[in-house]
Amino acid sequence: MSASTLTDVAVGVGVVALVLVRQFRPQQVDHDKRWWLLPAILVFVALRQHGLLDENHRAMSVLLIGAELLAGLLMGAGWAWTTKVWNEPDGSTWTRGTKTTAAVWVVGLLVRFGVAGLGALAGVSLGSGAMLLALASSLLVRSGVVAWRAGRIHPSYGVSAAGSPGGARKDRV
Repeated sequence: MSASTLTDVAVGVGVVALVLVRQFRPQQVDHDKRWWLLPAILVFVALRQHGLLDENHRAMSVLLIGAELLAGLLMGAGWAWTTKVWNEPDGSTWTRGTKTTAAVWVVGLLVRFGVAGLGALAGVSLGSGAMLLALASSLLVRSGVVAWRAGRIHPSYGVSAAGSPGGARKDRV
């Protein structure tokens, strides 16, 4: 295994660990419009390495990377739609993963391991770039959908959705 591959795996594991830890704690939504930055960095890291495609199995490599990306996109969408998004009385918007979010992660990872396993059985070597691209697609979709959902919730400023003072409106999954 090359140093570049080890670096990519370490980056991927570090990003997943950071995201998982942060996902299941309440996080204030930052409306700075840079939700795409981390996925863009991961794409850059994935594409900078050589060997993204298996030269001996080019068509199968493209198919498997496509399956990885599709799994990543679906995982990101499921992750975003199972994340609780709510406003606090002060107007700040918050998110937190749910038990269903954890189930989406487990299923998504199992599907992606299955795709990698099928590739290995077929003798196709994808390298770590495919994993980073799939992770980037998951993060991009999740961040974009959550940012969109957070933008749809209007600040309650101490008035609930029903109009009575008190609790803030909550968007439940």
